[in-house]
Amino acid sequence: MSQHQILTPEAHAQLRIRAEAGTDLGDGVMAALAVPAEFRRLACEFPLLFRRDPATASWSALALLGFEPGENLYLDGTRWDAACRPLSLAVQPFLIGRPAQGDGPAQVHIDMAHPRIAAGDEGIRVFDGEGRPTPFLEEAIEMLGALDDGYRASTDFFAAVERYELLEPFSMDVTLDSGAMHRLVGYNIVNEEALAALEPGILAELYAAGHLGPLYFAVASLGNLGKLVRRKNRKGHG
Repeated sequence: MSQHQILTPEAHAQLRIRAEAGTDLGDGVMAALAVPAEFRRLACEFPLLFRRDPATASWSALALLGFEPGENLYLDGTRWDAACRPLSLAVQPFLIGRPAQGDGPAQVHIDMAHPRIAAGDEGIRVFDGEGRPTPFLEEAIEMLGALDDGYRASTDFFAAVERYELLEPFSMDVTLDSGAMHRLVGYNIVNEEALAALEPGILAELYAAGHLGPLYFAVASLGNLGKLVRRKNRKGHG
């Protein structure tokens, strides 16, 4: 169970974080939340898919990391085998919190029940001896801000995507060298035909709003699906 606290030098002066990669450190996931603002960076490594929550009817984007629950094919022991990580994974165990009344600036929170919380002298310090943020924490705060801004901006992105019906259902059958089969279902991808058929005025609108680039990056990212299959074959997973 999560144990969120407002991060302060008084309460967390000795706090250390395990920064290496690992299944037991929260990286053992099949997909990670992504925001459109990071699609340019992520599209070089991961397939970017979309999923709609049937309970809330809200859309989210996901960087696909594997084909089975709990499988992350970008993990190589304690090494992250990719040039980048989705921000939602990279910021753990930090998160953005806001005052209970909903007003005021965002606050940096930490999940003290997260497996990245280190014991003893392990890990990287969050505050230095003077109570100032270490470079590690400063980088985490920068990523938190980018993730928060990206999440807020994604509302307009998905509104435009729905308005112009730019997503279509996607499924994929994966047959491995071993003969084992996996099926991806329940996802959506950008409908390239619908995107190409948009009128110039709508394209200009999407470009001005910053939505056009992420749409094209999401399309380009699908080339990573074959690479992901090859990763699974190399790892010998059935």
